[in-house]
Amino acid sequence: MSTPFPERVTEYYAALARRRDPACDPIAAQFVPQPSETDRAPAETDDPLQDHRYAPLDRLVHRYTDRALILTTDRCAVYCRHCFRRHFTERGSGAISEEQLNAILEYLARQPQVTELLLSGGDPLTIEPERFEAILERLYRVNASYIVRVCTRVPVVMPSRVDERLAAALGRREGLWLVTQVNHPRELTPDCAAALRRLQRHGVPVLNQSVLLRGVNDDLETLTALFKGLLQLRVKPYYLFQADLAAGTRHLRVSIEEGLELMRRLRMRVSGPALPVYALDQPGAGGKLNLEIAFHGIEGESYILRDGEGREYRYPRELPSAVYPSSEL
Repeated sequence: MSTPFPERVTEYYAALARRRDPACDPIAAQFVPQPSETDRAPAETDDPLQDHRYAPLDRLVHRYTDRALILTTDRCAVYCRHCFRRHFTERGSGAISEEQLNAILEYLARQPQVTELLLSGGDPLTIEPERFEAILERLYRVNASYIVRVCTRVPVVMPSRVDERLAAALGRREGLWLVTQVNHPRELTPDCAAALRRLQRHGVPVLNQSVLLRGVNDDLETLTALFKGLLQLRVKPYYLFQADLAAGTRHLRVSIEEGLELMRRLRMRVSGPALPVYALDQPGAGGKLNLEIAFHGIEGESYILRDGEGREYRYPRELPSAVYPSSEL
């Protein structure tokens, strides 16, 4: 099937799907293109978080005063069908170039208020290990005290990549965290668990950011198993994200009402450490909002959201997803 967003999947991850049918398998739904991806809902955009507004340089997004995001590569091991950065993924030349990196290092040297870096893309751990280690080394030369978050799905979709060398290289860096994305309990395989344990043995703390996805994890039993499974592996469920308004992804989004109800019921099923923050990445300058706090009702076709400063935002309300099949464990 032709699609504006390419298909890519590892043999390992494809084998986790019991059927290669996104309508009935929660793993397949994350990597198999669907015809509905060619349809764009009115609120959807190519760049839903408006990265371009906060990009002083190619491959650098500086949205918050003390944090900066480096797009280390435009490639992933698996192209997730809910990807919010599909305008960037596989649209360039792969890993960050020396020229791009040099410009970013010079910029960061002039920004002492930046104390935290997020390495994303694409997936930074798809870069050749020697090259990735060299990027880390050069970043820490700018500021040895950087807090670095490496955002990756590699332990989930290509766990063999997380070998002793890579785990040791990451573990040598104080202040480095690994943030992965597990969306379904079937992704917590023995191979994935071994990769996570390898990182932890080398002192790398691991957080998880799940995305609430229709037909993948939009039911209480699946989310309960997912968050308890992560906690068992000493991985903190950090965020449960409302899926972004990326073009062609409406079929995967769950309504905010359903998400809030799931969180209400989860609070009666799992302990505090297993409970993530249900968050929405507000386009523009809004940033991340904790939806259990920020939600202030519905007016017409909009959700009313307020941040900690009392600023009000309107976010488009879509039809509830109850009319679609729910996920299977």
